[in-house]
Amino acid sequence: MPAKTADAPVTVPPADPESAGRWPVLLVAALAAFATYFSMYAFRKPFTAAGYSTQLLWGYQLKTVLVTAQVLGYLVSKIVGIRLIAETQPSQRPRNILLLIGLAEVALLLFALVPLPWKPLCLFLNGLPLGMVFGQILGYLEGRRATEALTAGLCASFIVADGATRAVGAWLLRQGVSEEWMPCLAGLPFVPVVLLGVLALSRVPPPSRQDVMARSERTPMTRADRGAFLARYGAALAPLVLLYLLITIVRSLRSDFAREIFLSLGEEATPASFAWSEIWVGLVTLVVSAAAVLIADNRRALLAALMICGVGAGLLACALLGQQAGWFGPFPFMVLLGIGLYLPYLVVHTSLFERLLGLTQERGNVGFLMYLADSAGYFGYVVCMLLKGAGATLPDVIGTLRWAGWITVAASAVCLFQAGRFISRQGTRQSSPSSSMTAA
Repeated sequence: MPAKTADAPVTVPPADPESAGRWPVLLVAALAAFATYFSMYAFRKPFTAAGYSTQLLWGYQLKTVLVTAQVLGYLVSKIVGIRLIAETQPSQRPRNILLLIGLAEVALLLFALVPLPWKPLCLFLNGLPLGMVFGQILGYLEGRRATEALTAGLCASFIVADGATRAVGAWLLRQGVSEEWMPCLAGLPFVPVVLLGVLALSRVPPPSRQDVMARSERTPMTRADRGAFLARYGAALAPLVLLYLLITIVRSLRSDFAREIFLSLGEEATPASFAWSEIWVGLVTLVVSAAAVLIADNRRALLAALMICGVGAGLLACALLGQQAGWFGPFPFMVLLGIGLYLPYLVVHTSLFERLLGLTQERGNVGFLMYLADSAGYFGYVVCMLLKGAGATLPDVIGTLRWAGWITVAASAVCLFQAGRFISRQGTRQSSPSSSMTAA
């Protein structure tokens, strides 16, 4: 009889060294991104809490001129960012974020000091650097298996900050701060938060090998890289950019003229109204957008993202119908309208472009695609403001909101169908990494 041998030891798979401590690091990245971008909004949005209702400039209502000037700066920033964000090296991001926000605060100081005819120029200069902050922060979060959750947190920051920083501006006005000085002062308490957020982001490690395998390598893109990508995937990008353009117009109208919308619907525009409406919108859209991280397959995640965009268009239609029929009061209308707009808006930020790169395995970065879409979106909003903002009185915000909303609902069906067809075909012949996409 052979000697009895010891039982064979149970083999335990080795722990993935790249996943050790992964979630604490990602949590720090999410909190730092949220805090930094939330604070950036304190240098952008508080001025919209003021009415400027008794002042005219060049035959236009002053607030319309100021909003348009800042959006023009933001538009130029997005156009410039198509190249600058795509080509930014990771080591440059901390310096860039601090420099961009610092320049925006200097512009707000000038807004308080210069005479009226020059104030729109100051807000143009304020929007010019701020439009590139998002892309700098996004570079820390993209290309990871948890990117949807991380970017959803980043996007939730600007939803909540939109109302919260406007509430700060409204509170300062109630304390007797003038409409000229309020925008500059509203940002100062957030300076330490920006510094801490940027410091934390600078310590975030790059994506792991498993992240790169799942989502593709993220690298700076040269001009040739960008042109080659558009040539290959323009059929999918065109309807998505058009949808994003329309959503941006309606979302921006709701955001920049929230005070006027509340007042025209018969409700006082209080700081609580601004803050709580955006908190509810942020909570719902954050959960839905972040849930996409549970879908590992890039093609399925892309199709799910398109379905969420369709749900958002349906909620937008419900909000418009309900308000016209008298089913909703001002606050529920603003919340439902916000959810319907921010669901597709956030999905573009969190999933669509991220998963398109993952599906195609192209080397590149989401920042390039986001700034391409943002350029179109803000261009559309500027045109809308110029067409509807003329005259000595405030433009018909509710009327503009309605027709822009219904156009968006109708166009969404066509755009989503076209994008879905392309993605379905692409999924059946997933490409290998392109040799032409090289790092800058």
